[in-house]
Amino acid sequence: MNQDMSIFSLVLQASFVVQLVMAGLMIVSLISWTVIFGKVFGLKQVRLGNDEFEREFWSGRNLTELYQAASAKPTTQRTAPIERIFASGMREFLKLREKKHDAGVQLDGARRAMRASFQRELDVIESHLSFLGSVGSVSPYVGLFGTVWGIMHAFVGLANLQQVTLATVAPGIAEALVATAIGLFAAIPAVIAYNRFARDIDRIAIQLETFIEEFSNILQRSSAVA
Repeated sequence: MNQDMSIFSLVLQASFVVQLVMAGLMIVSLISWTVIFGKVFGLKQVRLGNDEFEREFWSGRNLTELYQAASAKPTTQRTAPIERIFASGMREFLKLREKKHDAGVQLDGARRAMRASFQRELDVIESHLSFLGSVGSVSPYVGLFGTVWGIMHAFVGLANLQQVTLATVAPGIAEALVATAIGLFAAIPAVIAYNRFARDIDRIAIQLETFIEEFSNILQRSSAVA
């Protein structure tokens, strides 16, 4: 009756398989939190960079000057996906204009270049998001596996006892249930973060797609005047 029922002692007293499950879940949880904090700062930087470039873009600055300024920056300094999309579209547009293609070809080439750049940027922004989704969906089941294994191990150990009371059953079951608790500890933050990041990324994608359409309209008017 005086058994130590603290979480730490329950983990130490658990069977090897259950301890292995717990250790795996704790490692996954640590990686998950690393991804979460990285994504929080990464998406914040993307939003700030996009907003800053859009303000500069709509300030009335000459597009050629804006493109030259963007091209002059080292790749590592182009923190805004929207700036890289603009640079790819403008580069293709100017290249086709130099080759004396008609306005439709110029606009179509610029749009295709921006769409390709948009997809690349979105792939980068969405990196590691699938990992959080996997952690959120799989961790509870891994924890449940540890619990089932632990309970099975506990009942096998009780088979040789003459008299079984709650005091003899409780520690083994408690040890097993810790695995489920750790599985939920890993899964819940991952699910919440996944949903939040997915919503933020959708907003960023809408912002980028809107910019592509608006910039395409500007290029269309520019090619028509030329």
